[in-house]
Amino acid sequence: MTPRKKAKAHKPASAADAASSAPKWPSYTGTSKLVGTSPSGRVTVYVDPSLGQPALQNAQDLLGDADRVVTANDAIFGTTGGKVSAIVFALGGATDGTGGADHMGCDYVNGNAIEVDASFGNSARVSALFEAELSECSMNGNLCGESTGEALSRWCATVIGNNALADFATAPQWAQDGMPDFVDKTDDTDQNADSTGCGVAFISWLMSLGFSLDKIAPEMVSLGDSGTFAQLYANLTSDSASNAWQKFQTAIRNLPNGVTSDDPFNAFTASAVPAAIPGQTAGMPTEVRAAKPPATRTICAPKSKRLLPPGKKAS
Repeated sequence: MTPRKKAKAHKPASAADAASSAPKWPSYTGTSKLVGTSPSGRVTVYVDPSLGQPALQNAQDLLGDADRVVTANDAIFGTTGGKVSAIVFALGGATDGTGGADHMGCDYVNGNAIEVDASFGNSARVSALFEAELSECSMNGNLCGESTGEALSRWCATVIGNNALADFATAPQWAQDGMPDFVDKTDDTDQNADSTGCGVAFISWLMSLGFSLDKIAPEMVSLGDSGTFAQLYANLTSDSASNAWQKFQTAIRNLPNGVTSDDPFNAFTASAVPAAIPGQTAGMPTEVRAAKPPATRTICAPKSKRLLPPGKKAS
C-alpha cells in the first residue's frame, strides 16, 4: 500500500502540551509525541519519539491514511464512528508489526485509545493493525472479547489493510487441530486460535457465496454476544441455521488445497469484497446506511485482548 499525502498536522504549542493532551493508553507509559490530527478531525496520531525516524514515518503514514481507513470502516459497518487516538510504538518490544495492537473495549468510549505496533519500512501493517482495533469500536459494545467479533475484526483488517497481516492467520491452526465446531457455538474469548480460525474461514466461505463484508458486519453486530455464525448464516441466506456447519464442512472438504490461510475460499480477490482499498475492482458503498440496533448491552464491558499472531504471547 502506498501511503497517501501527509495530512496537515495540528501541533500543540509545546511538547508539554502534547504530553498532557495524550489519552491514557492501555499499556504505553512513555512519552507521547503528537504527530497530528487527520483532516476530518477523527484520528489523532502519536508516536514514541525514542524510536526515531522509522517509527515517525510509520506514524506520519498512518496519519495520512487515517481518513481512508475510517471512511472504509464506516462503510463496512453502515455507521459513522467517533473520534479515536492512536500511538505507534514498539508494542511488546517488536518493530515489525508482530507486537500487534490493543485497546480497552469495543466502542468509541472505552476503546478510543488505540495502541499499534511499529512496523519499520512497512506502514501498511500499521494501518491494518489500526483497523483491527477501530473495527471493534464500531461493534458498539457487542462481540467484545468473543470469537465472532475477533474473526470479524481480522477480516476488516484484511480488507482495509490489503492483507498486510497475512502472518496473523489462525485458520490453518484450526484445521490442524481437527476443525472444532465454533459455528454452532461462540467462544467467549478472542484469544483462542481455533475459534478465531474457524470464524475467519467461515466468513471467507460466506463471502465466496456472494455476501460482502458490509452485509456480514452489521448482521453480526445485530446478533450480539450470544449470536453464532450459524445464526448469521441463517439470517443472510434464509436457510436453516442447523445446515450451516454441515454445508461449511462440505465446502472445506472440497477445497483443492485445504486450509492454508485465513481466506481458504479466496474471497478477498472476489467481487464479494467491498473496495476499501484504492484500486480494487469491487465498489465500496458510498452511502452510510442506518445500522440495526445492537441486540445486547449499550455499555461496553472492556474485555478485548491484544491482537497477536498465533502462538505469540503478550509481554
